[in-house]
Parts: sequence; structure tokens; C-alpha cells
Amino acid sequence: MTATTLRPRRRLWAYLPMTILAGFFLFPIVFMVIASFKSDHQIFADMDSLRAFLPVGELSFANYAAVFDRVPFWRFLANTVFVTFSVTALGLIVNSMCGYALARMRWKGRAVVFGFIIATLVLPYEVTILPMVYLVANLPWIGFEGVRPVLEIGWLNSYHVQIIPFVVNAFSIFLFAQYFKSLPRGLEEAAAMDGAGWLRIYWRIIVPLSKPVFATVTILTVVTSPATWNAYLWPLMTVQSEELRPVMVGVQYFFQLDPAWGEVMAYVSMITIPMVAVFIVFQRAFIQSIASAGMKD
Repeated sequence: MTATTLRPRRRLWAYLPMTILAGFFLFPIVFMVIASFKSDHQIFADMDSLRAFLPVGELSFANYAAVFDRVPFWRFLANTVFVTFSVTALGLIVNSMCGYALARMRWKGRAVVFGFIIATLVLPYEVTILPMVYLVANLPWIGFEGVRPVLEIGWLNSYHVQIIPFVVNAFSIFLFAQYFKSLPRGLEEAAAMDGAGWLRIYWRIIVPLSKPVFATVTILTVVTSPATWNAYLWPLMTVQSEELRPVMVGVQYFFQLDPAWGEVMAYVSMITIPMVAVFIVFQRAFIQSIASAGMKD
């Protein structure tokens, strides 16, 4: 048997365990999508067999149509897209510049500040949420009555309460700083000799060389930030207006009277599609950054 014949077999045995493992991870997603086309009665009837994962029985789009009758889906989706985009875009700018200052600039107290930032990762989000609610409820804000600016107290029930408190992220700063440390200083020193300042070096040299870590931080911000796509607890506590609420808060609308599990599966399937699309777009840069970010001092 030749080496050419053995190579496909080795590849098969290498990919087989990964395929099986991927199948286990995909089971909940497959169940969610299939159940979204079934009635509640059929969902529970199929739970004790593989029929729960197969598109069999009476399938329809009735659950998807009911979603739009139960909640203002497009309004919730628009709110979530706006908040997610704002937090992610502002976070990329602010956190990358903080990471740049910590990794590439020399100033007294840099190590202390970096250590303090890392130390904040120890605190669970649930520990800080009540003080944060009290804080934003008493912060001033410039509002408008017509064209006249008016000083208001309290950020509750607004877009900025969902955006501003979550722009700065300690883990994002850490990722940026560790990645920036791994970049060679030659180009940076050459640009400085040509008269380029820190801001120009950051924008013209550091940012173009750091696309993988920017992609990674984008995905992590969209998926894990308590104010972006998966935001539930914070907007539930700070936003009362239906006009400003994100999609995750809309899940509770399906449990106010009798739980409609088919409609829940349809709703969750609809809000999962954008997340999958974001990962597909950024997956190559994400994997590249995971392989390199944080590996060098």
C-alpha cells in the first residue's frame, strides 16, 4: 500500500472524531431550528425519539408568523443592531488605543495601571451591576426641549445607558496590549525618525498590522458583552420603554401567559442567524488571532 493511499485514510481518521464532536455541539441548534417549524404538541411528542432532530410531521411557518404578532420584532432588532454596532465600534477605538498606550508607550506607572485593569476581570459582572444601576440613575445628561439644551438627571430608559458603560472592556484592552507587544518595533522606530507622532504611528502602522486581533475583539464584544447581542439583565433593569428594548428582552414576552415553545424556538432562531453570519465573516481572522495573540511579551 503506497503512501499516497495511506494519506486520505489518516485524514479520515483525524477528521472523524472532530466530526462526531461537532455533531454533539450542533444538536441543540438543529433541535431549535427543527422545533421552530412544529407545533407545541408535536415538539413534546417527538422529544423521546430522533424525530426531534428531523424535519418530519406537520411543518409550517405559523410560529414565525406568530412571532411578529407577539412582539415588535423589527423594533427590537433595530435597537440591538444599533447598540451592538455602537458598543463594538467605540470599543475598538477606545480599547485599542488603551492597549497601544500600555504596550508601546513608555511612561511611569504603566505596569500598575495594566495590573489594575487585569484585576478588574476578577469581579463578576453580577457584583457590579447594582452599583452601576445606582450610578447611571444619578448621572447628569444634556437633553433637549425643542432646540434648547436642558440638564437632566439620570440615564435610565435611554440608548446611552446601554452603550456608554460598556465601551471600555478590560479583556479587550488585555488582548490588544498583548498583540501589540508582539509586533516588531522596527517600522515604528522608522516612522518616528520620519517625524510621525504616536497617533499617526498607531493609525498608519499598528492598526493595519493588527487586523486579526481587531476581528477577535469584534466577535468577543458582539457575543459576550452584557450590552450587545446577548444583553438581557442590564436592559431589563435600566430600560422600561418597549421602543428602546433589545431582542433578548423580547424572549420574556413569550412566557407572560402560556409558554409558546414553538414560537420561542422561532424567535431564537431568527436572532441567532446574525450571530452566525458575524462569525462566518470573521472566522479566519479570529482563528489567526487566537493562534498568535497573547503568546509574546
